Amino acid sequence: MANHLRAESSPYLLQHADNPVEWYPWGPEAMALAKDRDKPILLSIGYAACHWCHVMAHESFEDEATAAQMNADFVNVKVDREERPDVDSIYMQAVTAMTGRGGWPMTVFLTPDGKPFYAGTYFPKEPRYGMPSFRQILTGIAQAWNDEREDVLSSAGEVAAQLRALSDVGLEHGAVDAKVLRGAVRALETNFDATWGGFGGAPKFPAPMALDFLLGQHLRDQDSSALAMVEKTLQKMAEGGIYDQIGGGFARYSVDQRWLVPHFEKMLYDNAQLARVYLHAWQVTRNDSYRRVTEETLDYVLREMRHEDGGFYSSQDADSEGVEGKFYVWSAEEIRELLGDDAEVFMRVHGVSADGNWEGQNILNRHLDPAGLAKQMDVEPHALVARIDASRKTLYEARAKRVWPGLDDKVLTAWNGLMLAAFAEAGEALGRADYTEAAVANANFLYRTMRDESGRLLRTWKAGSEPKYNAYLEDYAYLAEGLIALYEATFDERWLCWARELAALILLHFSDEENGGFFDTSDDHEALIHRPKSLQDNAVPSGNAVAAKVLLKLSLLTGNGDYWQVAEESVGMMIKLMGQYPTAFAEWLNAASFMLNEPREVALIGRHEELAPLLEVIRGQYRPFQVIAARGNEEATTVPLLENRPQVDGKPTAYVCRRFVCQAPITEPKALAAEL
Repeated sequence: MANHLRAESSPYLLQHADNPVEWYPWGPEAMALAKDRDKPILLSIGYAACHWCHVMAHESFEDEATAAQMNADFVNVKVDREERPDVDSIYMQAVTAMTGRGGWPMTVFLTPDGKPFYAGTYFPKEPRYGMPSFRQILTGIAQAWNDEREDVLSSAGEVAAQLRALSDVGLEHGAVDAKVLRGAVRALETNFDATWGGFGGAPKFPAPMALDFLLGQHLRDQDSSALAMVEKTLQKMAEGGIYDQIGGGFARYSVDQRWLVPHFEKMLYDNAQLARVYLHAWQVTRNDSYRRVTEETLDYVLREMRHEDGGFYSSQDADSEGVEGKFYVWSAEEIRELLGDDAEVFMRVHGVSADGNWEGQNILNRHLDPAGLAKQMDVEPHALVARIDASRKTLYEARAKRVWPGLDDKVLTAWNGLMLAAFAEAGEALGRADYTEAAVANANFLYRTMRDESGRLLRTWKAGSEPKYNAYLEDYAYLAEGLIALYEATFDERWLCWARELAALILLHFSDEENGGFFDTSDDHEALIHRPKSLQDNAVPSGNAVAAKVLLKLSLLTGNGDYWQVAEESVGMMIKLMGQYPTAFAEWLNAASFMLNEPREVALIGRHEELAPLLEVIRGQYRPFQVIAARGNEEATTVPLLENRPQVDGKPTAYVCRRFVCQAPITEPKALAAEL
């Protein structure tokens, strides 16, 4: 027996490299072996920060007897879902179709040619939770394969056909109008938790795409209820245990309704999206608590989730020392010992008690408003906040001496694109040069590392290993959006040129000519049982929806009407779904909202330092329905929006346009503010 994962770079696969299971990575070798041995494939999919993946690994994959049964009856394949979202998407559809629910670890049994015939998620070592044991499942599957082969193959063929039909479906195009957007707001209201914020009950996920949509609708329609839903959610999340009150950053979701008990892993994509939402909310409301959360989240990423060359890591684990959440929780005794005289105030603010609020320990949360407590204590609020901040620093330093959760230190192009956009926008809006520098360093890293000689993107990289795997639609789309944000922050045209290059590659290699929109995989990708096409948002936005947004923005910057037409057709085919299921298609709503709001193009001409008063007007508020370009008066440009735009009377000049039809040039900030 040989485990074939030792040469892999994925931290998740390497976690299983010492299992007694004869694991193979996904690929032709495993498929050929299954055919040669006439055995079904046991496909196990997970990711490094997944708690229940660790549980199943410890219970079953590290167990000699279970491993022996797996090795005798199956060809065993391990997949990191973050490296191979194509494989994950296809077989998650199968799991959901067969069981009515999905999740990780994902356990799917395949024929040697990759067709699924039985599927589930976590299976326990012993029968419990109303589930059979994993070994009972293995025995039943092996018997069915040997004794009922015809039925198994027939079932696998039917499932594969259903999956292909789901992927190939054509959607009915509809008119993109404001009624859809307003109807989506009302639909979100019906599912809104007015007490704790967020949508639905436990477990509760942050839904950053829906929150951004609601902010846009507030700006468009002066819809106070839309803003109220955003503010309630952001306030309650920032007060809850889902937010790391000591180190900043958000956990993936809350297992309860009130955001108190997180599922403790921290994902790069969540923190990228939430940093942007809090930033946008600060721009709309000027509530400094939103700015604080934005900066604490991005500072956390710079401190703990960044490679020295500029790439951002994927996740931090929920577990340390084999215990979920151990790194993050506190006893009252520990806090008293560490903080001394300041302990009582800190404990009151953060809801710390001797009994704890979770398994005898304390998950820190913002239990009391420091300003209100200062009033009760008759002390200066700023002084009290300073004491609390000093206590947080003390606890962070103490926590840093604990055994840290596992770090998934692979760099994924798509998720880096999300974080690139967050740092670029925050650097511009907050005047944080270090954030802009981090964004530039990240873009340079991705250009240097994640492109092949032809300009095509690669999916994943880890220090000490070469980048690998063809990139997916989401890699191209998220990165292009991040590059547009970086261009608007720096006006360095190389980033916009790269975004245009990526858009051309999307249109060339990912287009679904028959049904519209884009496939998840390129036209020269590895052949799978079907070519996946994901339209729905999950924890990350739909690559299709982000591609549409990218094309809309590039159309305004370049004057290329073909970009707009392709995007408009894509959005049109999603109208019915986004109106009925706004939380599942929120990024499509954001694309539709951009289209409908007659977005402005703002062209600025003048030296960068002279443009500051005009830029302050443009960037002083949240303006999601515009694009910005700038150049010096005598500079050559590759940006069509900037062509043939002279300065007026030698002054810094702004041209405000709609679809390349421009108003008279403006040189005064007050006049620009009125026009915008």
